[in-house]
Amino acid sequence: MDEVGEEAVTGIVAVQPLLAVLAETIAVARDAERGDLVGRLETLAGKVRDPRRRIVVTGLGNQGKSRFVNALINQDICPVGDDTTTTVAATLSHEAEARATLVVAGGEGGDVTRVGIPFEELGGIGGRMPQAQGRAVVRVEIETPNQLLADGIVVVDTPGLGMHGSGGAAGILGNVPAADAVLMVTDASTELTDPEVEFLRQVRELCPAVAVLLTKIDLYPHWRQVFDANRKHLGEAGIDVPMIPVSSVLRTHAVRLQDEQLGRESGFGMVFQFLREQVVARDQAAVQRTVALDIGSAAEHLALALGSELVALRDPERGAAAIRELQTAKTAAEQLHRRTSAWQQTLGDGITDLAGDIDHDLRDRLRNIARTAEDWIDEQDPGRHWDQMEEWLTSTVGTAVGDNLVWTRTRALRLAEHVAGHFAELGGVDLPDVRETLDDSASRSGTCTLADLEPDLGLGHKLLVGVRGSYGGVIMAGMAGTMAGLALINPLSLGAGVLLGGKAFRDDKQARLAKRRSDAKLAVRRYLDDVAFHTGKETKDRLHRIHRLLRDHFTSVADRTLRSLDESLRAAQEAATLETARRTARCTDLENRLRTVANLRRQATLLLPSLPTTPQALPPA
Repeated sequence: MDEVGEEAVTGIVAVQPLLAVLAETIAVARDAERGDLVGRLETLAGKVRDPRRRIVVTGLGNQGKSRFVNALINQDICPVGDDTTTTVAATLSHEAEARATLVVAGGEGGDVTRVGIPFEELGGIGGRMPQAQGRAVVRVEIETPNQLLADGIVVVDTPGLGMHGSGGAAGILGNVPAADAVLMVTDASTELTDPEVEFLRQVRELCPAVAVLLTKIDLYPHWRQVFDANRKHLGEAGIDVPMIPVSSVLRTHAVRLQDEQLGRESGFGMVFQFLREQVVARDQAAVQRTVALDIGSAAEHLALALGSELVALRDPERGAAAIRELQTAKTAAEQLHRRTSAWQQTLGDGITDLAGDIDHDLRDRLRNIARTAEDWIDEQDPGRHWDQMEEWLTSTVGTAVGDNLVWTRTRALRLAEHVAGHFAELGGVDLPDVRETLDDSASRSGTCTLADLEPDLGLGHKLLVGVRGSYGGVIMAGMAGTMAGLALINPLSLGAGVLLGGKAFRDDKQARLAKRRSDAKLAVRRYLDDVAFHTGKETKDRLHRIHRLLRDHFTSVADRTLRSLDESLRAAQEAATLETARRTARCTDLENRLRTVANLRRQATLLLPSLPTTPQALPPA
């Protein structure tokens, strides 16, 4: 039942028809000795056999994220508590034997290392673990036998936004680009905050499927008013995502008691509906489209050689004309291949410009944040409001880094389209998916923390400063009074001591305030420098991945086209000199192959699906 079990998501994608037509296309390409096509199609077949759909669960701290994850997979894996329990990202996937692995930051090379830990110690995982040997824990990978996860679902439980040690939005956004869906959790106690709406806007730019989950509806009777207010906030911000009210507690009881009524009231049926329609179905449509396009492209490459040879065998005059056309096409392809430096130069210049613009954009955002922070410090006593400064700074920097990542994606897509323009004479080419190159789940920018300020002096020290300042006044006024026959300690000397002691106290207070402000500005600058250092390195690595992806993709397109034309020309030329006795048998063989290829093209056309549309916000139950 959808309201209780996971059947609403599992067992939807029918991969066998896709694998069957892929296997047939691979066999034809292998028979034609087209190893380049075989390799590309076999890689695609591997992705079809083992689909992995990443579901990222995120939100502010103490909103019920980990409890929701446990209720979703119907298994108590993620630690739950009133205090902060999730301090590092946890990736949950299926495996026959339960095990847990820490992914810790590497050394100077930047590579991460994996350290196994007992499954029973999952509740005590933090940013620093003895097994990590002093290195920062990037994430924990949890593998466990589970019905929902067994169908290729991978759930990522992220640290709470704005919680101490979570790294803010910057660290969490690194998991979003490669995600198939993002579920943002917010409880029904209060309306969406501005940081949540801003974070949701960034997530919507990076992920195709996003939903807002209103949790703990069993605890707050007024959740419907909060639901309507949240929907109004999203509408004003121009964010069109579904919003689903859920209760993890009711879901847990519904599964334990097998109660369909509780299952419906928990709202998890709508969650599974969202996963089915916006994740599984969308992914199925994308896979079918990719398979159809690749099969159609392979069929065109194969039909070019087979058709050219058949024309040359049947009609020598038409064959000669076809050979001339192929020679012209081959010459154009060879010129394009020789002009590889043209599109590669466009790509190289584009990456260089992109690196400079992205770096300047990030530094400009951080400089503006630094100016705002220093102006605030000059107007306030940072020692009294340092927690507020840390919260604001972490949130603002996370937003800045997130916007920088969104802009990187936009510019990368624009660059890919620009490079593809060099291949217009080939009829256009498909563009690679750059989303996975933006993924940086091992981001170190989220580990940057703002240093604490020294605590203010206690009452005893303040009295000591006053006494030390008043001592000189008492002595000087008392000595002057002795010349007039007064005692050393007299009302005049005491008054002078009070005046000088008060002045000394005020001067010390101003000096300590100036020092706190100086220390606060230094702490802010160091924090922003750390963020710029780590984010700059991650941006360079991200651009290197984009560069390699685009270079390899367009090089493969040029090589496949040139090889197809070369194979076609060679086959047509050999057909022109083939003996008459062998022409009939060869024509029959070519006709059979062409029929097979034509059938593959028809199947590819039938596979092209229509992508599902984004649903509107679901009404409250």
